[in-house]
Amino acid sequence: MVPNSIHRKPLLTATLDQRTITSVDVRQITFVPNRQTGKHRHPCPVVGYIAWGTAVFQIEGQPAQELTEGDAFYEPADTVILRFDNASETDSLTFIACYLLNGQHELIHML
Repeated sequence: MVPNSIHRKPLLTATLDQRTITSVDVRQITFVPNRQTGKHRHPCPVVGYIAWGTAVFQIEGQPAQELTEGDAFYEPADTVILRFDNASETDSLTFIACYLLNGQHELIHML
């Protein structure tokens, strides 16, 4: 790469349904080792990436996948997320989540 150049690496392409987005709430979230989220859903689409650590991510009806540092993810609105867990027993997991909102909502609904 040329010094002082800009490099754009595609990480994720997600198709959103026809939805109005009026605001974005961006959060840095850290899980202690071996922390599990539990079954949940979001009222809005969520896009994000793994800042460090390793996650196990599973949308209902799909196989589990391992996400590592630099990987991006997409959680569709009103879709059951079976797992978004810290895969490590010894290291923390930190990820950035961008909640694409239309109005004011709770960001997560535990099931």
